[in-house]
Amino acid sequence: MKKEEKKVIIDRLSEQLKATPHFYLTDISTLNAAKTTKLRRKCFEKQITLVVVKNTLLRKALEQIGFAEADIFGVLTGATSIMLAEGANVPAKLIEEFRATGDKPTLKAAYVQESLYVGDHMLDELVNIKSRQELVADAVALLQSPTRTVIAALQSGEHTLGGLVKTLESRAA
Repeated sequence: MKKEEKKVIIDRLSEQLKATPHFYLTDISTLNAAKTTKLRRKCFEKQITLVVVKNTLLRKALEQIGFAEADIFGVLTGATSIMLAEGANVPAKLIEEFRATGDKPTLKAAYVQESLYVGDHMLDELVNIKSRQELVADAVALLQSPTRTVIAALQSGEHTLGGLVKTLESRAA
């Protein structure tokens, strides 16, 4: 591969990494053609971009965008594939689903919500991560809960007070 071709690949990788907030580094090296095709199809369905890349080119792309997490460079050995996604836990769920039938893909590292997760043992934690939208929805629900409780109490009290007034009215008559 010529130097110009490498530069084009590095630039394209850099653009993809900048444009996508979350990425997962995986190893899919021992998957046969049928399983790789199935994985690619599932990635497409879940709007995940799957790219197989050389480690040196990925390292240069990460350096080019100013990626400061040095721990990630330690996992750049062997075959590496990148899963780029908008959803924080979508690739983790896909990996977990896909591994129900085998031991691959293996998670090398993930950069999710501005945090680095290194190692396959982090997969369960990544599956359970909530997206920003889910966290905002939870916060709004927590803030609305006391208000709903007060409104419900007032509404039920309205019926109780109305019944009490009618009872007193009928006794007085």
